[in-house]
Amino acid sequence: MNSIYDKASYDVMVTRINKLTPDNKAQWGKMTVDQMLHHCKLAVDVAFGRMDLKVNFLMKFLGKMLKNKVFYGGEMGKNSPTAKEFIITEHFDFEIEKRALIANLDKFVTEGKSSITLTNHPFWGKMSHEDWDALMWKHLDHHLRQFGV
Repeated sequence: MNSIYDKASYDVMVTRINKLTPDNKAQWGKMTVDQMLHHCKLAVDVAFGRMDLKVNFLMKFLGKMLKNKVFYGGEMGKNSPTAKEFIITEHFDFEIEKRALIANLDKFVTEGKSSITLTNHPFWGKMSHEDWDALMWKHLDHHLRQFGV
């Protein structure tokens, strides 16, 4: 099974990221490839306690109800909803965003489970290291498939 904490899995994911080019087009959704890289980096920033999300009570309840299905069920659905903080409209330097995302992923491998500082996600609720592993892997895989890699 792939894991964000495993070096071999990291190598597979980085190889896929490195196959991206600024010309990759999304197979679904509205993001450009630079926006997707930034979006994925921000999602990892949440795990490291670098980014706060504002979630209302109803959404917190919904997240707790859906957590196991999303984390441990099939693939994430195309055009799945996301937090407003992750809706990216501006554009970024492709290479800078790619390097930033890879650096974040490297932190999972080099620091292991201690890299994660957030144990109570604003949307998903209580998060184990295994939950973060499942979410981070599935989320990044989802977006790399979105761009054909």
